[in-house]
Amino acid sequence: MSLLWLRVAVLLYGIAALAVLPAALYDRPRWRHIAIPATVAAVLFHFVSLAEMLNAAHHRLPVDTHETQTLLGLLLAAAFLLINARYKTISLGVFILPICFLLCLIPAFHPGQETSAFPTFNSGWIFLHVALLLAAYAALLLSLLASLLYLIQERRLKQKSPTLSWLPALETPLEVLDQIALKSLLFGLPCMTAGLLIGSLIAQMTVGASYFRDPKILLAFAMWLAYIVMIFIRRHSGLRGRRAVYLSSFVFFVVLAVWAANQFSAVHRFTAP
Repeated sequence: MSLLWLRVAVLLYGIAALAVLPAALYDRPRWRHIAIPATVAAVLFHFVSLAEMLNAAHHRLPVDTHETQTLLGLLLAAAFLLINARYKTISLGVFILPICFLLCLIPAFHPGQETSAFPTFNSGWIFLHVALLLAAYAALLLSLLASLLYLIQERRLKQKSPTLSWLPALETPLEVLDQIALKSLLFGLPCMTAGLLIGSLIAQMTVGASYFRDPKILLAFAMWLAYIVMIFIRRHSGLRGRRAVYLSSFVFFVVLAVWAANQFSAVHRFTAP
């Protein structure tokens, strides 16, 4: 049944992703009343599907890449709903909802059959480690998207261009986008720090010191340092616009490198059974 619920969630994400376009691009409030309820329903089906999927597999955390994608998509969708409730803007949904749709599409119709190179540790600490790091990745992606929208909106205001009228209301768009970008980073940093610390402690007890020579682990700590530098620069130099997009993009590409390092990791690599 978990695949059925996930496929329903994919359908709802697709509907929401289509409905958010006229709502954001052409300021059609009626479509907002479709996009938001569809997203809420998708998140509910998505959560039920993931819970059943993990329960059926007899573990409490994502093991393969498909399960990880599914959890990341759920976190992004939930973040979009929180941002909409807090700031009354759906502009980020133009990017986030298609990403959620794509993250769930493959797991819904081609479920993975991978296993971890190490036996799954069926503990709440491992689940917390994975969930916190995925929350940090989602926060970084949100910050990147908000910074990109900030740049576009800034250009729109300077050029008085009507072609970019899909962005938030002109009264406070730059302030809102800057708040979303910075607060996403501030939320993601403790998540990443706690996630890395928990993973390090568990690894020290189960794998040993060799764990810290793993390429994925080295890149993860490099990502953490880059994350701290990015927050420091944003808070103390008031970095915005194009430079903020470049800085967020650099750290996001480090995140992608961390994910790619799974293929070279002795601990985090997934293999076919």
